[in-house]
Amino acid sequence: MVITTSRRALLGTLTAASITADIAPWGRALAYLHDRYEDAPVTLRRSRESRDLSRDRFQSAEIAFTGIKAGFFRRHIRTTLHQAGAVAKLALCAYLLDVGFSDAWNAGHIRQDISKALAYANAIGFGLDCPDMARLAVILTPYWKWGYPHLIGDPPMDDGGFSPEQVCLLIRALLDRVHDVTGHARLTDGGHQQTTIAS
Repeated sequence: MVITTSRRALLGTLTAASITADIAPWGRALAYLHDRYEDAPVTLRRSRESRDLSRDRFQSAEIAFTGIKAGFFRRHIRTTLHQAGAVAKLALCAYLLDVGFSDAWNAGHIRQDISKALAYANAIGFGLDCPDMARLAVILTPYWKWGYPHLIGDPPMDDGGFSPEQVCLLIRALLDRVHDVTGHARLTDGGHQQTTIAS
C-alpha cells in the first residue's frame, strides 16, 4: 500500500507548529540545497502574517507582469529579462513565504537568484518542472545584470535565445502555478482584485 500526503495536509502541519527542515517531509531536498548553496538552514513556520505577505508579493508580481503583458518591456530582450526577473522573484518568494520560509531568510539567501528560488520552491512541492523555465531562471540570475545598461554596460552573458514573447509566456505560466498552489487571487488589468461570484 502506498501512502501519499497531500500538500494541504503538509501545510496544515506547518501551520500547527514550526518545523525544522531536517524533520519536514522534504527535509532531504532542503538539506541538499542548503549544502549546495552554503545557506543557513531554514525553519519553516506558517502564520497569518506570512500568508498575508505571500499574497501581497503575489499581487505585486501580477502588477509588475502587466507591463510585460502590455508590451512595455518587450521592445528589447534586455528590458524584458530585467522585468521578468523582478516578477519571477516576487512570485517565487510568494510561494516560499506561503509554505513557511521567512521574509528575512529569503532576503538574505535568495536575493536576485531566480535559479535558487526555483530550486527551493520545487524542493518543497511547487512542481514546476519545466526545462525552459529552469533555463530561463539561469539566464535571469542575477536579474540586475539585465537592467541599467547605461550604468553597468552590456550583460556578461547572452540571452539564451529567448524572445520577449517566450519570456512572457514562461513568466505567465510561473504566475499561474503560484496562483494554483497558493490560491491567491489574480489581479485584473489595472491592479484591481478579481472577484468571483459563487454559484
